Amino acid sequence: MKTVSVTAHFDGERILLDEALELEPNTKLIVTVLPGQDSERALWQSLAERSLAGAYVDDEEEYSLNDVKVVNPAYEGR
Repeated sequence: MKTVSVTAHFDGERILLDEALELEPNTKLIVTVLPGQDSERALWQSLAERSLAGAYVDDEEEYSLNDVKVVNPAYEGR
């Protein structure tokens, strides 16, 4: 079997894979315990998500290249 990475969680008794994966008995595994998210990180994540959501509104106009007043000569997307 090729090397694969799958997410898993610990339910208090066992390590449970989050995705179905067929393993042979005695298959060698490497388990990496990830640090838990602390409350400050969660707060920053929430702030970032709210700020990004506020940057876009459902009824915002779409702008085409014709709406650009000053053309960027280095832009290669045309």
